[in-house]
Amino acid sequence: MNLRDLEVFRAVVTEGGITKAAARLGRVQSSVTARVQQLEQALGTDLFIRDGKRLKVAPAGKVLLGYADRLLSLAGEAKLALSDSRPRGPFRLGAMESTAAVRLPGPLTTYYRRHPEVDLKLRTGNPRQLASALMEGDIEAALVAEPVAENRFDWTPAFKERLVLVAPATHATINETSPAPDTVIVFEHGCPHRRQLDAWYARRNDLPRQTIELGSYHAMFGSVVAGMGVALMPESVLSAFPEREKVSTHPLPDDLETLRTLLIWPRGVSSSKIDALIEILHREDDQTQDGA
Repeated sequence: MNLRDLEVFRAVVTEGGITKAAARLGRVQSSVTARVQQLEQALGTDLFIRDGKRLKVAPAGKVLLGYADRLLSLAGEAKLALSDSRPRGPFRLGAMESTAAVRLPGPLTTYYRRHPEVDLKLRTGNPRQLASALMEGDIEAALVAEPVAENRFDWTPAFKERLVLVAPATHATINETSPAPDTVIVFEHGCPHRRQLDAWYARRNDLPRQTIELGSYHAMFGSVVAGMGVALMPESVLSAFPEREKVSTHPLPDDLETLRTLLIWPRGVSSSKIDALIEILHREDDQTQDGA
């Protein structure tokens, strides 16, 4: 069963017979008859009751007609969405938690205002999870920290994040010469920010005594305030916490402190919805640099 078979079937029903359906579709009658018979064979049931040259829709045909209308309508919507230069319809976007919480509210507000016909759904996860969701077709684009697999994804820069170690306000300075903190609080495995910290301690040959994994930056910040340890997070995330004065920040070395967030999508596959988001992200990035 394919969409063309359903189109022929619906035409026979709505036109009341093979002859009128063939004229409407611009086909010969034998082609229409063959299509209907092939569809019946594929479904294993009669769709019409035949009385000489007259056709009457069978009960199974009435059931199929409802599905045919819905499937052909969806196919039309899909074709329009792919060919229309105006962004509209569902847009499933993925983002890291920190990006969704701090970086996206402004751009998404602009996106909603410019493109009200887009129904945007946001999903959060780490870069590994989001890349997998992209390849499975569960989302259409994602905001993840570099690096990305360039043979699988197209990408464009979106944001720059400065990574800092966050410690209680009275904590001693953390730098290249200070010993590693006893306890470091990090995001779960798959977080690219965590790789920067691991790289720093690996080249110093000095590891924290204990590493605690947490699943949200709010939990990490609260743990630092409570004195549990030192956390790694993007500096931009700190703006979301009213108790900012209760912590101190300590940068990573220059070659490790900055990490780009990229907008990625499956290689060779784009859409007007993705293009519209790229335009907004680039414009806001230009304005940020101009105001810096």
